[in-house]
Amino acid sequence: MEPANFRFGGGAADTMLTPVMAVAMLIGIGLIFTMPRNKVIVPFLLGCFTIPLQQVVVLGGLHFTVLRILIIAGLIRRATLGGTSREDKFPGGLNGVDRMAILWTISLQTILSIQWMEMQAFIHNLGDFLDIFGGYLVVRFFIPDGETVRRTIKTLAVICIIQGVCMLNEQISHVNVFGYVGGLGPWLTIREGKIRSEGVLGCISAGAFAGALIPLFLWLCTERRSRMLAYAGIAGATAMVFTSNSSTSLLALGATGLAISFWPLRKQMTLIRRGFALMLVGLHLVMHGPVWSLIARIDLTGSSSGYHRYYLVDNCIRHFSDWWLLGCKDYDKWGFMMFDLCNQFVVQAVVGGLLALVAYIAIFSRSFGSIGKARKKVEGDRGREWYLWCLGSALFSIVVAHFGINYPAMMQIGLFTLWAVISVATFEASQATVPSVESPGQEFTQDFTVAQTYLPRKESKEEARHSFFEV
Repeated sequence: MEPANFRFGGGAADTMLTPVMAVAMLIGIGLIFTMPRNKVIVPFLLGCFTIPLQQVVVLGGLHFTVLRILIIAGLIRRATLGGTSREDKFPGGLNGVDRMAILWTISLQTILSIQWMEMQAFIHNLGDFLDIFGGYLVVRFFIPDGETVRRTIKTLAVICIIQGVCMLNEQISHVNVFGYVGGLGPWLTIREGKIRSEGVLGCISAGAFAGALIPLFLWLCTERRSRMLAYAGIAGATAMVFTSNSSTSLLALGATGLAISFWPLRKQMTLIRRGFALMLVGLHLVMHGPVWSLIARIDLTGSSSGYHRYYLVDNCIRHFSDWWLLGCKDYDKWGFMMFDLCNQFVVQAVVGGLLALVAYIAIFSRSFGSIGKARKKVEGDRGREWYLWCLGSALFSIVVAHFGINYPAMMQIGLFTLWAVISVATFEASQATVPSVESPGQEFTQDFTVAQTYLPRKESKEEARHSFFEV
C-alpha cells in the first residue's frame, strides 16, 4: 500500500532554507530581473540544478520550493518585457510542440483535480501546474535565438562539471556535499555494496540527465572557443552516469551512443524506423511473453529492478479500462510496490488519462518530426545537420530513460529546456538558405542570427567544419 504522504499532505511543516541557499536564491532572483533577456537562462538553470529541491519556503501552509520561486520570478520578468506579438511571446510563434505541451499540462492538472475532488489535492495540483506550465513558459521565453541556445548548452556543461565532481567525491569521501546545504542528506545510498552517488538530483535522475546531454556537448566540441568547456562537460556528464550506478543512467548513455552511431545513415531513418517497428511486432508474435517483458531482462549493474519496471508497464496495459478516461488514483492496488511509478509514460497514463498520455507522446513525435524536416531543409551543410542530429540524439536518450524513471520537477526543467532549444533550432533552420550539393562553392545568404547558431564566430569555413566527428 502506498504511504499516504507520498501524494498529498507530505513535505516540510515549516520553512527549510539554509543561509547559503537563501543567499544563492536571492542572487538568482536579482540576476533574473536585471540581466538581458538572452542571458537570463544562465542564472535560472544554475539555480534550478544547484539548489536542492528540499529547500522550501512555507507561507500560510503553501509550499514554495526554491525552484518554484525562481519560476515565479521568471514569469514576472516575462510579464515586464512587453510586446504583444506571438514572436515576442515565443520565438518563431506558437508551434506544434508548444500546442501539445500546453494541452498536456492543462489536461494533466484538470483531470487530476477531477479525479480527487479534494481541496488539499487541488492546492497541491496548483503547485505542480506552476512547476510544469510555468517552467515550460519560462525556458521557452528566455531561449529566443541561436546565440542563447549556445549559451544554454554551455551552462548545462558547467552544471554537469559541478555535479560530476561532487558525485565523484561521494565515491571517494563517502559524503554528499549537497547534504550539508539542505539536500538529500550527507549519508550514502548503497545497493549491493555499490555506492550510488546522489548529487543534487538523486542517483537515477542525475545519471539520466547527464547521459542525455552528452550529444549537445559533442556538438559544442565543434566550436573552437568552446572545446575545453565541452570536453569538461562530457567528462562531468560521464562521471555522473557511472557514479550513479544505475541501469537507467547507463541505458540513457547507451541510447546516446546508438543515436550518434546512426549519423552516417541519417538519410535512411524512415526505413530504419519501419524495420525497428516490424522487429518489435515479430518479437511479440514469437516470444512466450509480451515484447515489453524484455524490460525485465535489463540489468546493467547487477542490482537493477527491471522486473518491477516490466510489471509496471504490464499492469498499466492490462488495466487500460481503469485509467483511459480520467486516470486512476488506486493504481497502487494493482500489485506489490505498484505505487513506485518509475516510468514517465505510465505516470502520464494513471495521472492524466489517455488524453494526457497522447499529448505527451505527441510532444516527442512533433519534436522528432520538426528535427527531421529541419535536417532535410539544411541538407548539404554538414555542420547544421550535425547540430540537429545531436539534438535528436539527446531527445532519443530521454525517451529511453523514460522507461526507468519518473521525472521530478528539476528533471522536467531539463526536459523543457531541450524542447525549447529544439523549437528555436528548427525554426532558425527553416529560415536558412543552404547552397545546393551541385554547387558546393556557392555562397549562401541567411540571417546573421541563424549564422551564429551553427558556425563559430571569427573562424574560417574549414575550421568550422566538425572534422573531428566526420565519418
